[in-house]
Amino acid sequence: MRIAIEIPSGPGLHATVRAICQILAQCWGSALREHPITPLYSSGVRYQPEPNAGDYEVFKRPEETLHDGWGDCDDLVIYRVAELRAKGENASVQIMRVRGTGRMHVRVRRANGSVEDPSLILQKQGRRQ
Repeated sequence: MRIAIEIPSGPGLHATVRAICQILAQCWGSALREHPITPLYSSGVRYQPEPNAGDYEVFKRPEETLHDGWGDCDDLVIYRVAELRAKGENASVQIMRVRGTGRMHVRVRRANGSVEDPSLILQKQGRRQ
């Protein structure tokens, strides 16, 4: 099932996108507990910006990202947070503004407080191959 949500831009956008990503990761973390999939960093999935950037945002399920073989930063973070939550870690979504662009970037906040950026990790993996 796909649900389209129109979110007005403005001061609340940052928190709204974070909340959406967090809720999706929690839901799919529960699903991955029952039906595990390949871990993100050994899946062969690569980072790729959303093709329609600017028009709308698609939040993919981890299974879709795995099937497609790519995801943008929010897809990869949702996959990774869901994967960690399925293993019992209370990981969460962190959003930051990309300086000078007005865009947002999504990362993983691990339970120990460290920050992990799946987009960068997968880009580095791709360069090594």
